[in-house]
Amino acid sequence: METEGWACPGIATPSSSLESFLSLQVHDSAMLPTDVPLPNLGPSVLLLLQLLLPPTSAFFPNIWSLLAAPGSVTHQDLTEDAVLNVTLQLFLEQPPLSRPPLRLEDFLGRTLLADDLFAAYFGPGSPSRRFRAALGEVTRANAAQDFLPTSRNDPDQHFDAERLGQGRTHLVGALRDTLVAARALDHTLARQRLGVALHALQDFYSHSNWVELGKQQPHPHLLWPRQELRNLAQVGDPTCSNCEELSCPGNLLGFPLLTSGYFGTHPSKPPGKCSHGGHFDQSSSQPPRGGINKDSTSPGFSPHHMLHLQAAKLALLASIQAFSLLRSRLGDKGFSRLLDITPASSLSFVLDTTGSMGEEINAAKIQTRHIVEQRRGSPMEPTHYVLVPFHDPGFGPVFTTSDPDSFWQQLNEIHALGGGDEPEMCLSALELALLHTPPLSDIFVFTDASPKDAFLTNRVESLTRERRCRVTFLVTEDPSRSQRRARREVLSPLRFEPYEVVALASGGEVIFTKDEHIRDVAAVVGDSMADLVTLPLEPPVVVPGRPLVFSVDGLLQRVTLRIHGEVSSFWIRNPEGVFQGPEEGQGPLGHTRRFGQFWIVTMNDPPQTGTWEIQVTAQGNPRVRVQAQTSLDFLFHFGIPMEDGPHPGLYPLTQPVAGLQTQLLVEVTGLGSRGNPGDPLPHFSHVVFRGVREGAELGRVPLEPKGSRERGLLAASLPPTLLSATGLFSLELIGQDGGGRELHRAAPQPCTVVPVLLELSGPPGFLAPGIKAPLSLRITSFSGPQDIDLRTSVNSSFVLTSNLSRVCLEQNESAWGRLWLEVPDSAAPDSVVMVTVTAIGREASPVVPTHAFLRLLVLAPAPQDQLAAPAHSSGPVLTTASPAFHPSPLVTWGRAGGGLAGSPWWGTIGGVLLLLGLASW
Repeated sequence: METEGWACPGIATPSSSLESFLSLQVHDSAMLPTDVPLPNLGPSVLLLLQLLLPPTSAFFPNIWSLLAAPGSVTHQDLTEDAVLNVTLQLFLEQPPLSRPPLRLEDFLGRTLLADDLFAAYFGPGSPSRRFRAALGEVTRANAAQDFLPTSRNDPDQHFDAERLGQGRTHLVGALRDTLVAARALDHTLARQRLGVALHALQDFYSHSNWVELGKQQPHPHLLWPRQELRNLAQVGDPTCSNCEELSCPGNLLGFPLLTSGYFGTHPSKPPGKCSHGGHFDQSSSQPPRGGINKDSTSPGFSPHHMLHLQAAKLALLASIQAFSLLRSRLGDKGFSRLLDITPASSLSFVLDTTGSMGEEINAAKIQTRHIVEQRRGSPMEPTHYVLVPFHDPGFGPVFTTSDPDSFWQQLNEIHALGGGDEPEMCLSALELALLHTPPLSDIFVFTDASPKDAFLTNRVESLTRERRCRVTFLVTEDPSRSQRRARREVLSPLRFEPYEVVALASGGEVIFTKDEHIRDVAAVVGDSMADLVTLPLEPPVVVPGRPLVFSVDGLLQRVTLRIHGEVSSFWIRNPEGVFQGPEEGQGPLGHTRRFGQFWIVTMNDPPQTGTWEIQVTAQGNPRVRVQAQTSLDFLFHFGIPMEDGPHPGLYPLTQPVAGLQTQLLVEVTGLGSRGNPGDPLPHFSHVVFRGVREGAELGRVPLEPKGSRERGLLAASLPPTLLSATGLFSLELIGQDGGGRELHRAAPQPCTVVPVLLELSGPPGFLAPGIKAPLSLRITSFSGPQDIDLRTSVNSSFVLTSNLSRVCLEQNESAWGRLWLEVPDSAAPDSVVMVTVTAIGREASPVVPTHAFLRLLVLAPAPQDQLAAPAHSSGPVLTTASPAFHPSPLVTWGRAGGGLAGSPWWGTIGGVLLLLGLASW
């Protein structure tokens, strides 16, 4: 790991505004091959449900685009609808084990929602949160193609500039990458590459003249790399006539060749060729003027806006084909893991294996056996298992599997041996676990030692937010007492502070206990895997003499209170004024268990709705946590509105950036939850931002619905005061249930405003042993002068060099850097590489550390084309033609949030069955 050179101030490139910074605004462009019969793909039936999309924007990136082009269909819409259709087909073909099979007629003529699909298949109240989060990863990767500097102006990635063959190569390559990453169990990377592939595929129907050629079906050869693309327009073939109006319905010349429009100035448009078109396309001002894109319903953006819905229909069908092909190659289990089509969470352990850890390891084994036996064969059986051991000086290797018996066998082989001195390599092991644990998961760390690698604290803290994983530390050492471990040095009483920092940032906790209680305390592992929400407390920490207040609504059940610390007494009071003290056993409000300095109170079901109070008397800093089970929860992410450009939308961010106008996007899950069957839907009206440590309110803004209410999409602008604040802040949604009672939900992890925007990108494909791969980095400040050191890190045995080690930035300035990653010849195939760039303020310009993470996958060279034959086929590749595919024009639509049935354009038919084969991909 090495950095070279520094830039301060010369390398900075001025960017007078956000628009100029991101004005390399992407352009969506698509086109492709011509008419050929669809290959016979094997017996798989795709179900398309008749569902109308609410106004959004089209082939524009995401739902934010509706501001520019109401009534359009976005990349987000197309992707969500395709996933829901294929998921429904999966559920129809694979009946649930302990429930009645789904019936097609139950879904006809109604809104298709992810929550409804999960309730019908897995049971009422089954959370769809992880599925919708996985789908969100795909849709955001899709939308990002229109904003990322490495993709937005590349004609090959949008089927622009008549680069149809190159576009198909890019498309098939991204699908191949998806398969390889999914088989290597790197589903985050697989979803990113899938979003890239779908963007190109959908763009083809909007940016080419496939629709204008009168085609009623998806291109039969676009997804199959061995099929030739025919009837392509050549360089000397004129394709368009001049058009001086915004709307250009007749500007294509009468010819049977496939073409696509040119965008911008690179490559330059040859004489007689079509432009992409729209206000922001410079090529459209050169004869022949006008353009042919069908991205939206707005003539200002799309000269062929009148064909937008036809293009959207074919793009949807093609997207369903792509998902179905992936399902055939991965199998149902692999496809379900790719999109997290399960209500269950993963089980991830980080275990200290030194000699003093016998009781803790046994506790982990007992909890694992209990979880596996209790949930085996049920919808809540974990789908992914991760185990990372550590000691000193080593950590790892990581063990991942989807087989509970294999996980149990691996765990059973771990014994407490050797070592016994403190500290240990805990954070290194936790970082490894974070790389291999699915997002929105819980990770449990068992140790009795402080971290030797405390220098990783900020990086691991940031990685937990990026992965949105909650980390719980079970520490069998009281930091206030001397312990049995041998020590090579005098250790600070604050040595466990890194655990506190990581737990706070991840929404987890640090629980100190003793060997004699660890087996009982470890029951939090099973409890945490029940998809519990954490209820916000006011104030968030114990204040002597002041009660903690929390609200319980009618959609909560299994309310559990946990208290740990040097507690002398506590009481709980419900809304009716009924009290319960710390006495063990059953009380008037619930059942209390105590294990040393750790109390668990399980409240009686159903809990009394209203305002509850907890009063704690203790020494030191006791911790209080209230959790409950509910299907009503929410996901969120941030974004920058990109309204001035050819494809308006929301540029996705992991965290808000200081000085940058930022939107909060909320996706409510479990909206079908109601206290009574006849009640209206619950709704959230405001979001409250609070400082995490002190609980002070930093802002309160209204939430604005986006699309239909059933979809559960809400947006809010972050207040300027928040964007200038430092430290962690929490998100809390305020609203009412169907009966008019108050609703209160908090995000599981806090957020922070980062001082600079870091963008790190790598090569389009995968890495191979022995290569040197170029990476690019951009750092931008929007909030004033910054003097920043840049540090890089990568897995051991890899070499990372950089030409940028320091930058000085003024407000709205950017700096570019180049990194080179050397992959050793000994790199193991299917190994995940994490490149990290950290921006740290110098003494004269203190800046909170900002991290950029880039996941890459090392692969051995493929011996043959992975898309040439089906995954489980032992026969030859099928190249014979099947009858042309003629879907009904009355196509059906669905989405993760849902769509309204009965679109005038789509018609009113309830459902259409489409037969597609899958054997020759």
